[in-house]
Amino acid sequence: MQAVTVLVGGYLLGSIPFGYLITRVAGLGDIRSIGSGNIGATNVLRTGKRHLAALTLLLDALKATIAAILAAHLYGPQAGLLAGAAAFIGHLFPIWLGFKGGKGVATYIGVLLGVAPATVLIFAFVWLLMARLSRYSSLSALVATLVIPVALWIMGQPQISLVMALLTVISWWRHKANIERLIRGTESRIGEKG
Repeated sequence: MQAVTVLVGGYLLGSIPFGYLITRVAGLGDIRSIGSGNIGATNVLRTGKRHLAALTLLLDALKATIAAILAAHLYGPQAGLLAGAAAFIGHLFPIWLGFKGGKGVATYIGVLLGVAPATVLIFAFVWLLMARLSRYSSLSALVATLVIPVALWIMGQPQISLVMALLTVISWWRHKANIERLIRGTESRIGEKG
């Protein structure tokens, strides 16, 4: 029963579509009608409202962090890991939007913040390095999510490593269109419009 509570609670928290709600409240309409059609911070940034994109990024991360910390406090570290993972799934497949959500990078970071906070610095370092070298946000996120499970394994946290590896695979699957554009050389670079 605890596992069901943790999974459902984490999923529902993760399903809160902050990008969609924030842009609606700001009078920008349905974020799904512009850019990639995604509800995440990157697409919110395409509205030209950086502060709304930053707020979306923060809230999309914190919903997973809160789910993980709350579940860990109530039921222990394994429950925290499950709740964080469920929040990640909730963000990607929110019940409120017909199971069509974001790509989960901010929520992935939020899970890390809740279960292995030191690795957020590793994620940030890899993302920033790749962004500086390539100027591709998607490639930077893909590489960072690939590094995290390895780093966790090396740090002696195999259980978290395996769960984050699963989230990495799901994240890569959600980025399949970005991967195709990267291969074709048509992916937008950081700072480019479109």
